[in-house]
Amino acid sequence: MRISQKLEKKINEQITEELWSANLYLSMSFYMASQGYSGFAAWLKAQSIEETEHAHQFAEYLITRNGVALVDKLDVVPQGWGTVEEVFENVYKHECHVSEAINELMTLAIEEKDYASQDFLYTFVREQVEEESTSEELLTRIKQAGPHGLFYLDKHLVRAANA
Repeated sequence: MRISQKLEKKINEQITEELWSANLYLSMSFYMASQGYSGFAAWLKAQSIEETEHAHQFAEYLITRNGVALVDKLDVVPQGWGTVEEVFENVYKHECHVSEAINELMTLAIEEKDYASQDFLYTFVREQVEEESTSEELLTRIKQAGPHGLFYLDKHLVRAANA
């Protein structure tokens, strides 16, 4: 059965959102690398790759449901970020924003009584719980580490990225 036009449109908007998120995290990664934080940069690069994969998953789902997957124009992402703490405050806020977008998609799927889409979206609902928790935990560690502990935390992320 073909996906509804409303859901197709909303999922295409989410594809754009995921690709914008990938660029956002890539921008943050480049910034962290330029500041000498290779661990934070590697973590953010991994997030960028994951967001691109999400865009692919949404597109593949639309195609499976006889919809049309689109890549829309992406707005420019911010380029300057400030402190490590400010970067990760933005990461956490952005993950909360993505959760809201996924919840809106789920609400529409429920309204449309599209059980297949609800099933597909549950993966992202669960993942967003994890993403918010992980980014909030990392932000807390950054705050606790203070300026002198950041390089230790950064080294830990380098090891985790290479594991």
